Amino acid sequence: MKIDDEIKGKFEDNHHRAVVNLNYTYGWINNKLRGQFEKYNLTTQQFNVLRILRGQLPNAATVNLLKERMVDKMSDASRIVDRLIQKGLVSRCTNNKDRRAVDVHITDQGLELLSQMDIEVKTKDWLSDHLTDDEAEQLSSLLDKLRG
Repeated sequence: MKIDDEIKGKFEDNHHRAVVNLNYTYGWINNKLRGQFEKYNLTTQQFNVLRILRGQLPNAATVNLLKERMVDKMSDASRIVDRLIQKGLVSRCTNNKDRRAVDVHITDQGLELLSQMDIEVKTKDWLSDHLTDDEAEQLSSLLDKLRG
């Protein structure tokens, strides 16, 4: 459905329409993801941290590295790590090289959860209903271009 029909609003120009459309689409995607993550008792930010940690294997990640790589830069990575520790999905220990830094590791339970989610949570499934592979590549390229 067109953004004009969704919000029933007027736009100053196509650039204004594009910004509103991007923001609206972000909310649409976020709601879809949130719905899929709820059954695993995870937030999108927690899922993001788990994916970063899995990508770091066999190395640990510092909280600062997590902050740098997170999609949502406004997230409080320390609190997210605390919640994941409570769930048994990550562990934390003091960094051997820098006592002020904390190393975060994904646990076997965290890896198992991500493996299950890899099978069940397929963003491609709901994107491919609306976009071809070439269109998805073009969209991604345009978004990269937008960010300069």
